[in-house]
Amino acid sequence: MHREIIVSGDDALAKTIAEELRGAGARIIQIATAADLLGAGVHRARAVVCVGPDDAVNLEIALLAREYSPTVRVVARLSNDVLHEAVDAVNGPGAILDVADLAAPSVVEALLSRNAHHFAAAGIEFVVWGAETPCDGTLRELYADLAPVAVVRGKNAPCPGEVVPCPGRDLQTYAGDWTSMIGVKDELEARGITVPPPTATRSRHSRVRRAVYAARAMRDDLNPMAVASLAFAVFLTLGSTAIVRFACHNPRMSWIDALYFTSETITTVGYGDFSFAHESPWLRMFAVGLMWGGTIITAILIAFLADLLLSRRFVKMAGARRARRMRDHIVVVGLGSVGIRVVRDLTAAGYDVVVIEQDENNRFLSTVAELDVPVIFGDPTIRQTLESARVDRARGVAVVNHHDMKNIETGIVLLEILGSGTKAPIVMRVQGRALSTAVNRRFGFENVRSIVDLAAPWFIGAAMGLQVLGTFWVGQRSFMVGGMLVAAGSQLDGLRMADLSTETRVIAITRPEGPVSLRPRRDARLQAGDTAYLIGPYRELIATLRKGQPPPQTTADGGLAAALAAARSPHRPQHTRQPRWAQEAEV
Repeated sequence: MHREIIVSGDDALAKTIAEELRGAGARIIQIATAADLLGAGVHRARAVVCVGPDDAVNLEIALLAREYSPTVRVVARLSNDVLHEAVDAVNGPGAILDVADLAAPSVVEALLSRNAHHFAAAGIEFVVWGAETPCDGTLRELYADLAPVAVVRGKNAPCPGEVVPCPGRDLQTYAGDWTSMIGVKDELEARGITVPPPTATRSRHSRVRRAVYAARAMRDDLNPMAVASLAFAVFLTLGSTAIVRFACHNPRMSWIDALYFTSETITTVGYGDFSFAHESPWLRMFAVGLMWGGTIITAILIAFLADLLLSRRFVKMAGARRARRMRDHIVVVGLGSVGIRVVRDLTAAGYDVVVIEQDENNRFLSTVAELDVPVIFGDPTIRQTLESARVDRARGVAVVNHHDMKNIETGIVLLEILGSGTKAPIVMRVQGRALSTAVNRRFGFENVRSIVDLAAPWFIGAAMGLQVLGTFWVGQRSFMVGGMLVAAGSQLDGLRMADLSTETRVIAITRPEGPVSLRPRRDARLQAGDTAYLIGPYRELIATLRKGQPPPQTTADGGLAAALAAARSPHRPQHTRQPRWAQEAEV
């Protein structure tokens, strides 16, 4: 079995994927362009992973890799929706992934403070549910036989903030610890645990109420003279209607006729059905003044209305006007590829959203306009810009600009406005894992999301043949759910559950024949052909996946496989050492 995996890209995500795959036992060959594919041995490679930031380069590598080898796994990063769908339809083995699509759900979950993550495995709906422990006790005492996924130590624990992945049920917990448990949805509900739906919705403001908000906002920004002008126009119309009603004798007019005649005089329409030609001199002089006065006041009102509706100032301030009256909304700072997907998810769930964007020519503005989301243009690192979005009344703020330093600066300004004890979650996007951890520890941001940690598991899993079902966060640690096929002769073939990594948990096993086995016992064994569904930190899952791969075969008589099997045998003498060539092949 060939172990080469070709990786293209030179950003933080590409480097992390290459390092993780190398740690999982793959031989990494890095390339820069599609011209390097043949020299890198694409025809014998296990997978081609193109994850650079340039869609054009990724597309060329993906298409040519498939042209050169119909069986190689092609895992490509494409952010363009049209290209993504088209290439995915003809790709074959592998996956076409968009980093923004992978990152946005985690940002939305943190914004809405969701404590449940839904996913399907082996045709069964599972839920990862989290809550604070009400009192001291072991996990078995508190949650019986529910499988624990992680424990985040609270302030009463010896090591506050520590994340314990996939602990045993006898782990001692303390009041205030955050515990994440996994179970079938029906099972959790039978225990009295309320499981929110996957997309909890909140009804938006009614159309009438939103119209009232818009009218109030326009009133606040209307030229003060416009109200006086409008009042004078109404007074002029009604007063003139009364005069025409009682003073006009040729012909006599009803109130409706008088209003109609006055209106056509003021607006200088003059249909010709009424005239002042046969009236008294004073009434004709009044008509002259009415025509001039009506023309002037009409021109003034139109000018004020044009200033409000058509000026550049209105375009730039429309978002601030609408945000001024909003409460319990969500502010999204940055309208990039991640930001627009966060906005779409939130609006689809029925939440009111306000966007802060610095670029007035942003390519996603038309999409936001279709979603009826107000946009405030300005620098998000300036306090006044954030205050204009009414962050003090918001239920959450997502800071998802492309630039890490701007996001961190914006987060610090938000803490100055809201205070360190704010209950509204501030979700911050950063690129790298190390920076994410440092920002969390130094500034106290509880919801820092690393794009690398969110996206890398999907690319790595697809390259190695893992069926990635979902990712989620507990504390500041990324967890993954995936399914893997146990190959014959692999290290997992015949392995007991108790001998698996202590930081991963098998939640279900399916076999070609037989029912689904949920939460297999510690003495149960995996067999070749099983599909095991695991949960845990993604690095541990990738390490477990490596053990489930078939052993390398380099000779027709299986000599290498036999040598490796003998090397792994627990009965071989301790002083026997593997040959160097066998050690290198096993790695």
